[in-house]
Amino acid sequence: MLPRRLICTMVASACCCAAVRGTGAEQKRPHVTIRALYGGVPVELLGPEKTLKDYGINAVFVGSGGLTPQRVALLKEHGAAVFAEFNTMHVAAYLKDHPDAAPIGTDGKVCPAPHGWQGVCPTHPGYRKSRMDAFRKVLSELEIDGIWLDYHHSHASWERSEPDMPDTCFCPRCIAQFARQTGTALPERPTPQLAALLLGEHKGRWVEWRCDVFTDWVREFRAIRDRTRPKALLGTFHCPWTDTELDGALRNKLAIDLKAQAEHVDVLSIMPYHARFGHHADPSWISRQTAWLGRHLGITGKPGERRRIWPIVQLADWGEKVPADQVQTILDHGTRAPATGVIVFHWGSLRRQKAKLDEMGRFFRAIAP
Repeated sequence: MLPRRLICTMVASACCCAAVRGTGAEQKRPHVTIRALYGGVPVELLGPEKTLKDYGINAVFVGSGGLTPQRVALLKEHGAAVFAEFNTMHVAAYLKDHPDAAPIGTDGKVCPAPHGWQGVCPTHPGYRKSRMDAFRKVLSELEIDGIWLDYHHSHASWERSEPDMPDTCFCPRCIAQFARQTGTALPERPTPQLAALLLGEHKGRWVEWRCDVFTDWVREFRAIRDRTRPKALLGTFHCPWTDTELDGALRNKLAIDLKAQAEHVDVLSIMPYHARFGHHADPSWISRQTAWLGRHLGITGKPGERRRIWPIVQLADWGEKVPADQVQTILDHGTRAPATGVIVFHWGSLRRQKAKLDEMGRFFRAIAP
């Protein structure tokens, strides 16, 4: 007899395949304007034998450090819009010369990097200036169509089925700034006792303040974009959870206030990596999370909306493997309204997986206007 878990997986996969056949995945989807590939310049698809158009790709996302004016021009010559991914809170190298920028935990000591994901204190003025300067430089030097904030959250490792999200940052600078900006009188006590107060009696105010700090970064990024390259879109890659999952970790742990940040961005790219997050047999989780985001922010996917949703979906093997016969189901759920674009994660892995690329290409060509 087959194990119960295997039977459930087989049933779920069969249902997903049936779902993609029943939703008209092979039909045009004019509301989907962006069919993008993330993770480097796909040079193998820029030649005479294979092209981006052959795979229905009309946009490419590349880390800002991997883009040059020449690479941007090359991608545009091949008909692709070019978007830069920009690291905001995960430049670990900064801590080498600025140890005071390391996040402080509830014990008053430097908080270890969870699963190796090193964050930075969000109130460190030198670090913030360095990222704003780098952001401005990318926009001024590269003729890109947009720039996406990435890692814009507190010190945490959440891109997995079992996240590690320590409470931070309780450095003297953060505590003093919180007290001053919120008008909260705090006693002279050791950091562990102050942390207990902030996570207990003052938790609501503390969580709101932390969210406001991260939102203010987004406000400044928007202002720089407006002054430097106003026609470029400002987007953000962000955690796919709802506001109630994991005891409200989106705000309480990661300091992400989606409604507040959405006031400053043009596109929200939710990251429903179904296999990585423990939903490998249920790609419909992708469209459920995207639908929640639309309801939460009042985005429907209709033409003319100021804000848009472009999910980034997982075709690469990270966590559980993603089989080629699941690709079209994943993309079906990733392109359902309110989504008006979809981004595929990621080229570094897919370049060696022809079957998945072919399935992606078939889907993208089928839905393209």
